[in-house]
Amino acid sequence: MDRKPILDVKVDMMGESVHLEGESGAVTMIPFKGSVRGEIFNGIVEPCGVDTQVLNAAGVRHMSARYMLTGEDAAGQKAHIYVENNGWFEEKHRAMPFHTVPTFYTDSAALAPYLHRNQFVGEGRIEADGLHIYFFEIPHGEQA
Repeated sequence: MDRKPILDVKVDMMGESVHLEGESGAVTMIPFKGSVRGEIFNGIVEPCGVDTQVLNAAGVRHMSARYMLTGEDAAGQKAHIYVENNGWFEEKHRAMPFHTVPTFYTDSAALAPYLHRNQFVGEGRIEADGLHIYFFEIPHGEQA
């Protein structure tokens, strides 16, 4: 199904990632910043985002990216959107694009009724200019 994204987040890695490995698995924390564009919001990814990836002993990777968007909503008002974006996959079956489940919080009066009540999916794609995370609304009655 061809869906139009509500947001396109361009991720720019920054600084060094931090990694540990132990007998029960591994953890990598990747700091990032970036930009965001879409019909509902345009702005930046604040330079405090972090993608925490936990690989357990069974070979399942849990990715949890948390970050703040600052910019302008569709009504032309200054606003923020907090994103918590989670995804899981078996390490030996890493898919590209990868799929995620986002949760949004916003201080935008125009966006809150939409972002706080609807369901969305995310899709990560490597493109010529780097990593993009696209967010799509799941139409009522459709499964992700």
